[in-house]
Amino acid sequence: MRLYDIIAKKRDKKELSKEEIEFFIEKYTNGEVPDYQASALLMAIYLNGFTKEETANLTMAMVNSGDVVDLSMIEGVKLDKHSTGGVGDKTSLILVPMVAAAGGKVAKLSGRGLGHTGGTLDKLESIPGFNISVEEDKFIDMVKNAGLVIAGQTQNLVPADKKIYALRDVTATVDSIPLIAASIMSKKIASGSDAIVLDVKYGEGAFMKTAEDAEKLATAMVNIGKSVGRNTSAAITLNGEPLGYAIGNALELKEVIEVLKGEGPEDLRELCLQLGAQMLRLGNIETDIEKGRAKLEAILKDGSALAKLRELVVLQGGDPKVIDDSELFTISPLTHEVKATKEGYVYELNAEGVGVSSLLTGAGRHTKDDELDYGAGIILKKKMGDYVKVGDVLATLYSSDEAKFEKAEEELQKAYSIQPQKPEKSSIIHKIIR
Repeated sequence: MRLYDIIAKKRDKKELSKEEIEFFIEKYTNGEVPDYQASALLMAIYLNGFTKEETANLTMAMVNSGDVVDLSMIEGVKLDKHSTGGVGDKTSLILVPMVAAAGGKVAKLSGRGLGHTGGTLDKLESIPGFNISVEEDKFIDMVKNAGLVIAGQTQNLVPADKKIYALRDVTATVDSIPLIAASIMSKKIASGSDAIVLDVKYGEGAFMKTAEDAEKLATAMVNIGKSVGRNTSAAITLNGEPLGYAIGNALELKEVIEVLKGEGPEDLRELCLQLGAQMLRLGNIETDIEKGRAKLEAILKDGSALAKLRELVVLQGGDPKVIDDSELFTISPLTHEVKATKEGYVYELNAEGVGVSSLLTGAGRHTKDDELDYGAGIILKKKMGDYVKVGDVLATLYSSDEAKFEKAEEELQKAYSIQPQKPEKSSIIHKIIR
């Protein structure tokens, strides 16, 4: 078998066999295929697409390129959740303890933030002492006995994806639905869970800009999950403006704690309740969605979800005092108010612009090696539909460096569109795909 022939076959719009796809993944991961040939095949896939079967075979070949977490010794359905990323998206930090408190077993491997979207691991590391590196034995033990774990991926989990993604990033082949779907689902499947709920975002702050593109990606990922025996569903959700009011690591943790107390922003709480009810359904904990939602609402109200977050923090070496009293989080000492320059309604609040502004305060990374200011970020005071007058505070910026405020405010002002008319707000969940 030659890679030349595989490239030519896909160039000519023919379907690749399972063996051909496995040959490419194995040889490229092992360094036996040069980047120029891999780039040619990726471009052929980008231009000519993949069938459902090809996409599933690519996904499993990537899964088998490295370590696979085995959770089979744990009774019950092991659950996972993935979001395609969004500004202010702290749903994992709410869903994992909430679903665990309802009797679910949630095994979550998460990533870091880069660019204008934040990472779950970065947010957790704003908790003093929290350890995101969990050995496999402890990972399994936490899922079995506590019902939850949130950890970083091991270096040898889906190594094929790391190599292929780096190549896609520099060869203009990132925006391919089959390649995106295989990248995401390979990591979810390798993490060992039986059932996966996907939060596929669209809008200005998301990777997919339209609901149509988000539906294509969601459908591709659900098809992959089903084809390899994982019960999978996807919610297509709007990220036109940030979720909640807090953007930034420690600031978002404080908002997470509010929601787990049954309070917090309505949009964030509502999304978590709907996604959580889907997780309970897939986990055979509560097959009726409305009953599942009611169960989760009760869990938020009685404090058991917050208690699960505290348990997670203790098990992973963090200081639980900040969970008991969120005012103990270290927040950056300098603040700057961003004020409205015109009167009217907040007609749009561009999530990507808000994310860039937060990055400029020190809360995000330009490159993977940048150090974070965990207490930096933004607290929004006005969101879509709110009426403002000239001089009203739109948001407060937090940073440890006063010099960062000028550019951060400039980006945030551009993110706010204030108009005479009030906008119509869309439902946060556009569609559920099962």
